[in-house]
Amino acid sequence: MTSALTRSFSVESSELSSAVISERQRQSLLKDSEKMSDPEPCRIKQEETEELIDVKVKEESEELSKDEEKHHVKSETESDSKIEHSVSVKTTAVKRFNCTQCGKSFVQPSHLHQHMRIHTGEKPHKCSHCDKSFSHSGHLTVHERTHTGEKPYTCTHCGKSFKCSSHLNEHMIIHTGEKTHRCGHCGKTFLRPAVLKKHLRVHTKEKPYSCSECGSSFTQQSSLRRHQQIHTAVRGFVCFECEKTFITAAELSRHQRIHTGEKPYTCTQCGKSFTQSTHLNKHIMVHTGEKPFTCTQCGKSFTQSSHLTSHMKTHGANHV
Repeated sequence: MTSALTRSFSVESSELSSAVISERQRQSLLKDSEKMSDPEPCRIKQEETEELIDVKVKEESEELSKDEEKHHVKSETESDSKIEHSVSVKTTAVKRFNCTQCGKSFVQPSHLHQHMRIHTGEKPHKCSHCDKSFSHSGHLTVHERTHTGEKPYTCTHCGKSFKCSSHLNEHMIIHTGEKTHRCGHCGKTFLRPAVLKKHLRVHTKEKPYSCSECGSSFTQQSSLRRHQQIHTAVRGFVCFECEKTFITAAELSRHQRIHTGEKPYTCTQCGKSFTQSTHLNKHIMVHTGEKPFTCTQCGKSFTQSSHLTSHMKTHGANHV
């Protein structure tokens, strides 16, 4: 019986020792079992050994769980790090395409390609109704509406329609009456920032738009364009009253008011009317007291630039 018990215990001990017990511990247990004639102590020893193994396995299991938890946390941290890195790359690489002419940056190469047309003068989008060309397809779309008469943007207050959304947005300010853009020099307020920017040139005397043909400078780009037509455009608009010719239809229309007596621009303060809006704007200064043209020599101010020019002559030829 002892021999059978020894063989049974040897097999069980061998299986257990392969898990956690060293070879030396296994040999020691075998020697002790050979000396025992009573199977009960062996059973007790085996139970203790199994308990030892259970404790060892539990400890190893806990250690493994800790390692797995650390690995899981590390994996989450690495994953978060990768996401943060991805977001960082997207944030820092927003404008990777740089213009070699002026250094301006763009998000997409197509945006840079369109921008380059400013420098090259390329205008690939041609109007099918006239010979005018544009650098952007959107500009062509808006232009073609002058031929088709399409005005898809309508004011919900008065029903007036416009060919582009920006014109509608500017028009809407008429209904709100909000003038939030104030001149720091004279306190005059404006509905739009673009109008304020143009107005400021009255004070700064800045004329950033120059004619490449004769060198004349202007405060507004639209003024330069009108001037350039003197050099290039055909004066195709003829007044049938006096046969005077004009470059644009708008110029002819303004001129014809001389013959018709039409004065569509009326002062809301006194009711006086004028043929041109610029004349009305000058007149309004009589009521507001605004004098935006100031002499740099003596500080005297004037309502019109021509009055300032005349006044400057009193200080000498060098100041004219």
